[in-house]
Amino acid sequence: MRILLVEDDAMIGEATSVALKDAAYAVDWVSDGATASNVLRDGGHQAVLLDLGLPRRDGLEVLRRLRQAGNTVPVLVITARDGVDDRIKGLDFGADDYLVKPFDVNELLARLRAIIRRQGGHAAPVLSNGRLSLDPETHEARCGDRVELLGAREFALLHALLLRPGAILGRDELEQRIYGWNEEVESNVIDVLIHGLRRKFGTAIIKNIRGAGWMVDKPL
Repeated sequence: MRILLVEDDAMIGEATSVALKDAAYAVDWVSDGATASNVLRDGGHQAVLLDLGLPRRDGLEVLRRLRQAGNTVPVLVITARDGVDDRIKGLDFGADDYLVKPFDVNELLARLRAIIRRQGGHAAPVLSNGRLSLDPETHEARCGDRVELLGAREFALLHALLLRPGAILGRDELEQRIYGWNEEVESNVIDVLIHGLRRKFGTAIIKNIRGAGWMVDKPL
């Protein structure tokens, strides 16, 4: 999953970025509100972690403009503003959740997983199409009696496919879910990852639609 982190504190931004990458997210980090608004107009992110006290444009204004434009990307506000009125305003402006600094990284990741699940219409924490299942918390995939702990990029790819079972995802879209802005894209990484997943669970779990991309079956 590709996450936009909007945070002007360098120490918090760096620590959060590292934690997200360790959890298999691709992270793009910006440090001011005006840049965040420009980036969000282009789309391509599956969730936003948004600070409120930002230079050049306040986080609430970023959020207001985002929702006015009809963009429904999940937004988790992370801020030191802990007043009830601030939380109410953030939620009323369209935030999906609100986390006050300082926060525990594990709670941040759990809340992020929750808002992404809700956006995809998944109430249960484990993604499944009836044949193949994936636990976003443990990064374990199961197919029949076979259970495997996936590497970060294997997990990111399978997560993207299982969020939209039956939908065909092309190479560019899958690469965007795996890599952040400053990461070099390996030319055959998608093929290698899919080959590895098929070797673990069987060739039928991920279908190749020639000239279009890859998909997993719709739920049984």
